[in-house]
Amino acid sequence: MSQTPPPGDRIAKVLSRAGIASRRDAERMIADGRVAVNGKRIDSPALNVTASDRVTVDGKPVEAPDDARLWLYHKPAGLVTTARDEKGRKTIFDALPDHLPRVMSIGRLDLNSEGLLLLTNDGGLKRKLELPSTGWLRKYRVRVKGAPTDSDLEPMRKGLVIEGERFQPMTASLDRQQGANAWLTIALREGRNREIRRAAEAVGLSVNRLIRISYGPFQLGNLAEGTVEEVKPRVLRDQLGEGGGDKPKRAPPRRRRR
Repeated sequence: MSQTPPPGDRIAKVLSRAGIASRRDAERMIADGRVAVNGKRIDSPALNVTASDRVTVDGKPVEAPDDARLWLYHKPAGLVTTARDEKGRKTIFDALPDHLPRVMSIGRLDLNSEGLLLLTNDGGLKRKLELPSTGWLRKYRVRVKGAPTDSDLEPMRKGLVIEGERFQPMTASLDRQQGANAWLTIALREGRNREIRRAAEAVGLSVNRLIRISYGPFQLGNLAEGTVEEVKPRVLRDQLGEGGGDKPKRAPPRRRRR
């Protein structure tokens, strides 16, 4: 016999949707005894809650989630994309403006990478935009040491296997030579750890600067380093659809600031 699932959503999902933490971190918080439902501390994420349940974290009530919002952030090099760093390095969350609500990053840029990073207050939106099935192209300007030829980039276009890990084909074009360095434009649809740097090393190139210039339809444009700009709700709806499930559409070009 089939059983009717209990009403509501899993507690970790509710905490993520409210911007408290990712689902995985929420599960850790539950295991640490930091979460209570209706005054009773819980130790397992296998629990559904509804709007009538009172959820607290560290004794503080969890408010109903705000509408999903999205921000563009121009990440500088030298910041790690994590809430806490075990090595004590400065994180993006240390550098964000005080007026922002609690936000999460969509994907990551490593310590020495810079450029466009998307931020959201909504765990569901974060998961959606990180899924490979979303299929959004991420484009980068990449500076490498040396004077590569177009044919040097061909293995990257065909796809590489590095230390047993298969990398999907990426687009790679040679833009210009600048002294001892060359600038490339590289685009990919995956987001593996240090993917571009590792792929470049596999074809004999050393990356010394990496700037993400777009993530799907969202463009870095002229956004100044270290600044944040919110995506207008109408643009967000246009890109994601009313229910958040439509295929992404092409965004209008960003206007230049005068």
